[in-house]
Amino acid sequence: MCLVTGGAQGIGWEVTRLLASAGAHVYVADICDDNLHEARRRLADCPGGDRVRLARVDVTDQGQVQDWTAQALEGHGHIDVLVNNAAFVRWQDFHESNAPDALLMMRTGYDAMVHTVAAVLPPMRYQRSGHIVNMGSSVSRVRGRGPAAAYTATKAAVEAFTEVTRLELAGHGIQVTLVRPGLVAGTDFFRRHVPSDRLPRFADHLPPCTPEQVAVAIGRALAKGTDTVDIPGWLPLSYGAYQMSPRAFRWLAALGGPARRDFGHPPTPHPRQAGQPQPQPQLQASPTTRTTT
Repeated sequence: MCLVTGGAQGIGWEVTRLLASAGAHVYVADICDDNLHEARRRLADCPGGDRVRLARVDVTDQGQVQDWTAQALEGHGHIDVLVNNAAFVRWQDFHESNAPDALLMMRTGYDAMVHTVAAVLPPMRYQRSGHIVNMGSSVSRVRGRGPAAAYTATKAAVEAFTEVTRLELAGHGIQVTLVRPGLVAGTDFFRRHVPSDRLPRFADHLPPCTPEQVAVAIGRALAKGTDTVDIPGWLPLSYGAYQMSPRAFRWLAALGGPARRDFGHPPTPHPRQAGQPQPQPQLQASPTTRTTT
């Protein structure tokens, strides 16, 4: 049985679809009524959609999180996978925004993760198995002009928490994975929250990925027990360049001005891939992860 926060749209929805199609029972928490309504509509055409349970949950509220996880545990007796994907985004310079929004970003991205992890650890430790996936970001590794300070701080906190809890839980049969997406085109993140001019010009020439590709990468991490997922695959190159000389990296990033590409639309498929069905990953249960009930 799997739990997914922020699972009614974007990356979270694609993770929900992937897990359900692999045979898992999936409990989805989301706070947006419009996203929940649309997700319910799409369940009819989703393989395994009858195994998906959608709920309106404010993941910043510890009581609501505890009630949600308790219902899932009562229904199935175990919790195998937790995917923390919920986020609140205000992509502005701090002096242009306000403190409540900055704090809500941390509450939704970090505090909520703490609430959900605290809720699933007792059953996972009892069964000595489970897999926790936390959604970080490439901005925690490359810090330049453009990303919002509060969002960057939130993702840096998520990364630190994930890496240390992985060490703490190593002897309990529980796997902890950090996912660091970079440019993910075709989601509300860019359609509604992040204008292109907040990105450097060279972003126009880098291949982005799709929510489906991020979900497939998460599925592979669940099957293989991967510690860290960076997607797209070129991200580690940018991390290395930044670590060698942060000042030079920022200077190069400023060349050419802001990006002009519309990342709110999905990337155009490669001509050789257009019109061809994409292979679907098969989730396989590992010694520390069960994906079906």
